[in-house]
Amino acid sequence: MVWWWFGHGGPVDLGEVEELRGELAAFVAEVFASVPRRDQRAKGDCYLRGLMLEGRRKSIQPMAERLPDGDMQALQQFVSQSPWDHAAVLRAVAVKTVPVVDPVV
Repeated sequence: MVWWWFGHGGPVDLGEVEELRGELAAFVAEVFASVPRRDQRAKGDCYLRGLMLEGRRKSIQPMAERLPDGDMQALQQFVSQSPWDHAAVLRAVAVKTVPVVDPVV
């Protein structure tokens, strides 16, 4: 369950990420709803799976190498050059995760 991961915060292996693929797709559809293009939303899905995976380095190259559909150039462009509203995505993630992680500020 994707929500377990956000509450747990620990990395998972590729098999676990693949098991969550359907639920993760629903999560991605919600949080990246403001992203206008389908290909950008697909890279958002790939990027999020990369962040969830085991591995100390969470930069683009090692994440792309760990993912079967990881394309380093496409992920780099998604993160640094694609014209989408980062604030809207962060807001959607916050709305979905705050009740689960119960942050203390």
